[in-house]
Amino acid sequence: MKKSLVALALFGAFAATAQAQSSVQIYGTIDAGLGKATGSTTAVTKRDNNKLGFKGTEDLGNGLKAIFQLEIRYESDTGTLESNSRPLFQGQSRVGLQGNFGTVRLGRGLTAFQETSTGFEPWSGMPTPAGFQTDLTVAAYTSDPLSAPGNSRNRFSNAVFYNSPVIAGFQFNATVAAKEANNNAAVAATVRNLTTNATGNFALPANMAPASNPYSMSATYNNARFAAMAAYERNGLQAKLWSVGASFNPIAELKLMASYQHQDDGNFKIVNTDTKSWVLGANYDVGPGKIRAGYGQKTPDGVAKTKQASLGYDYNLSKRTYLYADISNKKSASVANYNNTTSVNYIGLGVHHNF
Repeated sequence: MKKSLVALALFGAFAATAQAQSSVQIYGTIDAGLGKATGSTTAVTKRDNNKLGFKGTEDLGNGLKAIFQLEIRYESDTGTLESNSRPLFQGQSRVGLQGNFGTVRLGRGLTAFQETSTGFEPWSGMPTPAGFQTDLTVAAYTSDPLSAPGNSRNRFSNAVFYNSPVIAGFQFNATVAAKEANNNAAVAATVRNLTTNATGNFALPANMAPASNPYSMSATYNNARFAAMAAYERNGLQAKLWSVGASFNPIAELKLMASYQHQDDGNFKIVNTDTKSWVLGANYDVGPGKIRAGYGQKTPDGVAKTKQASLGYDYNLSKRTYLYADISNKKSASVANYNNTTSVNYIGLGVHHNF
């Protein structure tokens, strides 16, 4: 009871401060549904990440602003922090300045590539099994392989983030992380399997620091009907990824999109060091709803393909709440034996609310 009163008092104090500063905003998402995949039981799932965030600005004069954003990620079915082992402000924790020069922030957040690429994926980067962002769009690549076990790996910690002003539709984005150890777990060396040609890797000591600064860059172009992006990223294990994407709106209600990615993992893997992937997608607004559709493939070094086809539908109950249904089929080869292919069907139903 005492803990509850203390928590209530702290929240009240923060809310009073936020009210006094009109530029502070409390926002969030709560998403929950039921999902069923081949070989598993029906469970409470999510289509999108659940978050509680605080962001704000302070006008410093002469066009200069101080900005901040803190974002907690949690599980709607249990109320616990996301994955139970991640930082309190897993989503992002950044403070910076904004002006005519663009935006500079320091802390933790999505890399330039990870943030840019979601605009060219039919599920807008949401982590649902029906989406493509967490596997195919990133070509099985991870931005932060040296993070602590259980941590989200599409972000940089201890990093500097820059977004240029938008000039004639063009924008440049960059992220550079420090060469700091972040409590990664040790990984033993894996010998290449000569029978199945399965990937092996070199040894990775625990809590190792990157050999050089991880960095990420992207350039985007947007006009009324066409958008494009190009990105390049190098992580703490010297894995490199480049990506291109484009979208086109032939009519206002229809968005067509495509992306291609290539990952070079030669500094860590022994064989199958190159992974290529591509995704085609479409969003179609019809009445109060949206149809999402996509198909993609991922090929590690030309050996074994992953193929995925997905279809989804959103029904808007209001500007902030919608119901959704997703269905997908994913075929992939076994890591141990590329001749064995598994097929997983997924279906999910749920409700999504923004506040």
